[in-house]
Amino acid sequence: MRIMFVGGGTGGHFYPLIAVAEQLRATHSDTSLYYIGPEPYNRALLQELDIRFVQCPSGKRRRYFSFANILDTFKVAVGVLVAIVKLYAIYPDVIFSKGSYTSVPVVLAAAFLRIPIVVHESDATPGSANKLGAKFARYIAISYDDAAQFFPEGKTALTGIPIRQRFLEQHPDPRAVLQLPPDLPVIFVTGGSLGAERVNLLILDSLDELLPQYILIHQTGDTNKDTVVNTALARQLPSDLLERYFVYGHMSGEEMAAAYEAASLVIARAGSTSITELSLKHKPAILIPIPEEISHDQRTNAYAYARTGAASVMEEKNLTDGLLTAEINRILTTNGVAEEMAAAAARFTTPQAASTLANTLYAIAAEH
Repeated sequence: MRIMFVGGGTGGHFYPLIAVAEQLRATHSDTSLYYIGPEPYNRALLQELDIRFVQCPSGKRRRYFSFANILDTFKVAVGVLVAIVKLYAIYPDVIFSKGSYTSVPVVLAAAFLRIPIVVHESDATPGSANKLGAKFARYIAISYDDAAQFFPEGKTALTGIPIRQRFLEQHPDPRAVLQLPPDLPVIFVTGGSLGAERVNLLILDSLDELLPQYILIHQTGDTNKDTVVNTALARQLPSDLLERYFVYGHMSGEEMAAAYEAASLVIARAGSTSITELSLKHKPAILIPIPEEISHDQRTNAYAYARTGAASVMEEKNLTDGLLTAEINRILTTNGVAEEMAAAAARFTTPQAASTLANTLYAIAAEH
């Protein structure tokens, strides 16, 4: 049995594929797995799971005018030819596509070779690559009810986003993992693996208001960590308050899971994986989506999730430190608000997405 994964460029595309691969390794260890794309993204992780990397070029379509779009059109055409040759040599039993520009040549080649395709869409509004892939797909998995309108009803299912098993494991004492004090509620602020500069600045401006009441875990991104730490020290806050401020650049999987579990409230961007993690850990949230001119996905995701009652949304362009602090206090000090948000979060998705998709892939592969 040969199963091939495609879709990359960001962790939001890559790590859900890894979650499904882990599930396949756990339940169908004899399956041959492949990851195809311009780059391996995380070669060590592919090697750890015995996933063979197959190189295939692709071009990127930008949403603005650029001469690079013309060049990349030729890259896509070359990528289709390369993909046809490489898929024919391997002839996988099924292709699992997470979308993004890296998937386009592979999906077109798979359609030409009549290889079954499974598409997974993480966002409330699908990207152009998955809209294309859906035309040829045998099965389409979505993460939001809102996305169903864009796909054929007969082959579309709401599965949620696959999350790696280590994130789902519960820590008996998450505060001990991060060496947090035992008192005061915890706020976890995360901007994703690269951090979020505007969010970092808002938190720094709010330290004097937040630290007397809360413990703060702040994941800043590696490139921003030193700047954030030095800026916090320059505020000359009392040492007993600064001892409640825990700054991380990158967080390991265990640290990230522990931070979610310890938190009474999470402040995050609105990537679909982050929203899924909030739901699986049943955490109230304040979502600050990336502005729409930079990412069309996050604002749509944020409001789709907020309609469930699990989060509030604060637009970055209108946000000040005072407004952020007021919303934090409203959620954590108003009777019943945090509990209602947590209950809504728990209803949003399921931890079974990885196993559902792994079983679906294996069943389709077995028929091919």
